[in-house]
Amino acid sequence: MSVAPLSAAQLHEPIMPLAKPAPVVLHPEFTIAQALDRIRASSNARSIHYFYVIDEHEKLVGVVPARRIVAAPPEQTVNEIMEHNVVAIPDWATVLIASEYFATRRLLAFPVVNGAGQLTGVVDVHLFTDEVIDLAKQTYDDIFQLIGVHGTAQSSTWMAFRDRFPWLLCNIAGGLLAAFIASRFEHLLQEVIVLSLFIPIVLALGESVSMQALTLTLQGMADGPIVWTRLFGALWKEFRTATLLGTGCGLVVGLVVFAWRGQIAVASTIFVAIAVSMLIACLLGVVIPAMLRALQADPRIAAGPVVLASADVVTLLLYFGLGARLLA
Repeated sequence: MSVAPLSAAQLHEPIMPLAKPAPVVLHPEFTIAQALDRIRASSNARSIHYFYVIDEHEKLVGVVPARRIVAAPPEQTVNEIMEHNVVAIPDWATVLIASEYFATRRLLAFPVVNGAGQLTGVVDVHLFTDEVIDLAKQTYDDIFQLIGVHGTAQSSTWMAFRDRFPWLLCNIAGGLLAAFIASRFEHLLQEVIVLSLFIPIVLALGESVSMQALTLTLQGMADGPIVWTRLFGALWKEFRTATLLGTGCGLVVGLVVFAWRGQIAVASTIFVAIAVSMLIACLLGVVIPAMLRALQADPRIAAGPVVLASADVVTLLLYFGLGARLLA
């Protein structure tokens, strides 16, 4: 069975509708002779690559390749020749996740199991065309590149180090700069200790919204020169979205701070800091990849670490700056 090439949108559909019931299932206590009798009774036996083994609760406990069961002595049991460590696709997986299994593990079929480990179906490689698997590979490559790592396996430890270390240096530089900024406001943190409690959530919100904007920007950025009208349109859209996101998140955190500590000045400062920092971090997720493209660098590889480091620095500057102005 084959399917037409899928679009990127269809890669996120569930895999379960494509799974077929296993035509033959075996039990661990079966002898090879009993297993062969059951296999011969199936009309689809010739097209089966692997025979899956289940226990009395229908839980998947093993797999036997077809060639192994044919070569085994009749008196042996299935438990003696089966592979106990079975790679299975969870029933909540999407077509994209299932495609990645076939692309990286080179098997002809995979069982599908539910949360209890019970066998619910089988997905065959013939369900996926080369175009589907290539599209899945490209999607995963984009995800890896977004964090500054190549998705393909490296040929050596040194190559893996060279691939990943430069972007970790970017994160280290951003972290050291953030620590330096915090040290300049040490007196403020000593006077208003409550500000230090909310540094993690302020940083997390800035990082999250910047990466969301970056991901959307990269999806809409075609290879080739920058289309400035499109870029300005994306900036305006992100500005409006970030204003709502920042206001909503800042309001939630500010209300929690006020209810917890009863300090309206501190709650207001945190509200404003979150709202403004999320707005700027969101715009960085649009501007930085455009700048990298203008400098003829690949934004898919470089933008992720740069955006994260920039968002951290800007967020802390705003947080401590507003704290010093409003609370000191």
